[in-house]
Amino acid sequence: MLSISCSPFPRHAVLTRRNDLPSAMGATNPMGGTSFSDQEVFDAFPDVHLTYDNIEHFRGLLQHRLVFNRCAECGFWIYPLRPMCPQCWSRQVHATEVSGDGVLYYQTTLYEGRHIPGFEYPHLTGGVELTEQKGLRYLAPIVGVTGEEVVEDTPVQLVWLDTTAGPVAGFTPRAGE
Repeated sequence: MLSISCSPFPRHAVLTRRNDLPSAMGATNPMGGTSFSDQEVFDAFPDVHLTYDNIEHFRGLLQHRLVFNRCAECGFWIYPLRPMCPQCWSRQVHATEVSGDGVLYYQTTLYEGRHIPGFEYPHLTGGVELTEQKGLRYLAPIVGVTGEEVVEDTPVQLVWLDTTAGPVAGFTPRAGE
């Protein structure tokens, strides 16, 4: 059984790792792909503070799906992930997959940082504004090009980078654009 510690707001409950959780590795996910138990998500992201508000995002990464919270009342996409819609204040938010299409909003080359298995420095990173909503941006590696080959507003698409640390969402310029 999963142990939780709750704040006064139940949606802010913090999930606690337990070694006796059943494994769902290999089970079929109704949305496609492989299902992962909460324990498997914890094991895959040991340095991330996982909560009820963000665990589906990280489960999605393991399934090669980019998932953000979306308000069921007004349709507003919420990232960074929060338990309440900042537009209409509804608490009816649900994890929903995005298309992965967008435009490069900004870019930078990282020359140093914490060690991430599978990434060498320097590497290109960018903020991508996703097509689902103006202002919905995600920071990720930009791959397949150099910083000189892309400019802001370059159309990009989601790609998955399989590293020794697990799958990483990245973006590359759309072919032919």
